[in-house]
Amino acid sequence: MRYLFTAAFIIAIAGCSSPNIQVQKLQAEVDSLHAQLQHTYKPGLGEFMSGIQVHHARLWFAGQAANWPLAQFEADEIKEAIDDINEYNSDRPEVKSLPMLSAPLDSIVAAIKTQSPALFARSYNLLTNTCNQCHTATKHEYNVICIPKTPPFSNQEFAKQPEKKGANNL
Repeated sequence: MRYLFTAAFIIAIAGCSSPNIQVQKLQAEVDSLHAQLQHTYKPGLGEFMSGIQVHHARLWFAGQAANWPLAQFEADEIKEAIDDINEYNSDRPEVKSLPMLSAPLDSIVAAIKTQSPALFARSYNLLTNTCNQCHTATKHEYNVICIPKTPPFSNQEFAKQPEKKGANNL
């Protein structure tokens, strides 16, 4: 019986020290992962803004072609980029000015929903002017955005494609 008590005591002592060792191992793993995260790629504000500029241009050509699904896609991409800026670049002071884009983007979406070319053009002008106002407010006034004259890519068709008929309706 005494041997059983001694064995239980030894197991209990070993069990008490084991969680401490496991905590140390877990902490070392957390520290290692934290160090790895510090060195992972984080897009800069410029990368996001360049992406927004491309979507801004594509939005214009989609709206001019009355390709409303593509225009909605491009507006959504701009909103997604703004969300990403807020997530990944929240330490940048320029981010505080981004909410000024909300109303112009809402106006663009309304124009797309109503499929109104005139409202789209006015809303697009508002968005473009607001981009420039944001650049001025953030001391980037040298970065002037305008209505694009040529598509950003020569390998994209902006006109809405005719709907395809079902296989049985050929």
